[in-house]
Amino acid sequence: MAAFASEINLIVLIPLVLQLLGLVLVTLIDPYIDKRQRRLLLLNALLIASLVAENIISDHFIVHADVPPWRTLLSIYAYSTRPLVLLLFCCIVAPDRKHTPIWILLGLNAAVNATALFSHICFWVENNRFHRGPLGYSCHIASGIILLYLLYLTFAAQGKRDRIEIILPAVNVTLVCGGTVMDTFILHTQSGITFLSIAMVSSALFYYIWLHLKFVHDHEKALEAESRIRIMMSQIQPHFLYNTLSSIQALCRIDPEKAFDVTEKFGTYLRSNIDSLGQPELIPFSKELEHTRVYSEIEMVRFPNVRVEYDVPDIHFAVPALTVQPLVENAIRHGVRIRKEGLVTVSSRQTELFHEIIISDNGKGFDPEAVRGSAGTHIGIGNVRERIERMCGGTVTVQSAPGSGATVTIRIPLEGNRLGGPPDSRSITSSQ
Repeated sequence: MAAFASEINLIVLIPLVLQLLGLVLVTLIDPYIDKRQRRLLLLNALLIASLVAENIISDHFIVHADVPPWRTLLSIYAYSTRPLVLLLFCCIVAPDRKHTPIWILLGLNAAVNATALFSHICFWVENNRFHRGPLGYSCHIASGIILLYLLYLTFAAQGKRDRIEIILPAVNVTLVCGGTVMDTFILHTQSGITFLSIAMVSSALFYYIWLHLKFVHDHEKALEAESRIRIMMSQIQPHFLYNTLSSIQALCRIDPEKAFDVTEKFGTYLRSNIDSLGQPELIPFSKELEHTRVYSEIEMVRFPNVRVEYDVPDIHFAVPALTVQPLVENAIRHGVRIRKEGLVTVSSRQTELFHEIIISDNGKGFDPEAVRGSAGTHIGIGNVRERIERMCGGTVTVQSAPGSGATVTIRIPLEGNRLGGPPDSRSITSSQ
């Protein structure tokens, strides 16, 4: 009988060991998993391996030895560690949460199990047989609470995705519950390996697969967003350059000497700023103001009836390149240049939650809903809106009506977007 049990041990133990080794190997080499979650997976694999070892050692003591103190210590370790494995699954699913109440629950469970050293309130070992006390199911209760919490975190993490990967964490919870029930109430085995240990090994593997799929999906989304941003930049950058050169060309007919000066200035500007014009990443708002001033100064030379004024005390934050300039361009070309005294105002301010950029004009106005999906005269608004949303998590709102000018407000969250330095208290005005 002992030989048969030993044979069952090998049949079950070898695949478990191979699965744990495989999990450790792929976790170490997988480029998609971040460092923190890699450490959590490796720690979980180590704890699960120790629980498997505890199963085998306890079974050996039951059959071959009479050492109740060691059996008690091993049981305390096992009942304290199993909920910890589940908590680490929670940390893997939601790495940014602190999980403080669950850590407290874990500590209470460990303290209750430790009472086996001096009382029978939780469990005790007599004649090398295990007996439960009034609190003998504290581990099961703690594990049940953590499993419910794990389900909540899983659905919260996947709620916006509506993807099939959510099945894997749900299967893991089912496996752990099934293993616990089979070990406690239904089946008993002398193989030295519990059904719960098998379930935990399988769950660790499934969580690795879930993490890999999640990170691959996020990576693909990031590449897609980056590609889209580059496409938008390829649309708007030539638009900016073409319109600037068109303005210089028109100026050549009106005042060749001024056209020469502006061309020289624009050439110097391009040499110093072409890299920031072409990059899809964020640039300092002050740099974006430089781009805007060059364009607006050229336009103001061409159209003496147009003024562009700046009131920008808040400049220490970052924006996508070519964010403000296209909006000023729209305001001049499609709004104020038909006015006898056209005015465009660029202002910035910091509120409790946002950096705000406001571009307003006294032009002819337009219907925002009519141009929302337009790719023609108001290409800049939709382009800027999408890049602000994708790259900054911000918003772009438009207020306008035919005959009453327009106001575009950009709001960029303060958190994670601060370049440092006190706000510049000076207001800058540029006019012609």
